[in-house]
Amino acid sequence: MKAVITVVGHDAKGIIAKVSAKCAEAGANIIDISQSVLKEYFAMIMVIEIADLNCGFTEFANDLKALGEAENLDIRAMHETIFDAMHKI
Repeated sequence: MKAVITVVGHDAKGIIAKVSAKCAEAGANIIDISQSVLKEYFAMIMVIEIADLNCGFTEFANDLKALGEAENLDIRAMHETIFDAMHKI
């Protein structure tokens, strides 16, 4: 099973490291990552493997959201089934 994580906000040092650390703590594996900085804005999309999470997906998503709030970022995690359903024509 996979999930998609999005991160948007003002650029700052350590964003990728902090999100990656949360993933590692929860047992998620990063499969792919894309990030860019547009002027002072940071945007990132990660695809992660969640089969080996050591917590529930909702707890994991809430932990990422809390990290985002603490860092003044918008961080969202979406299960692949929801993501796929939202993006079908």
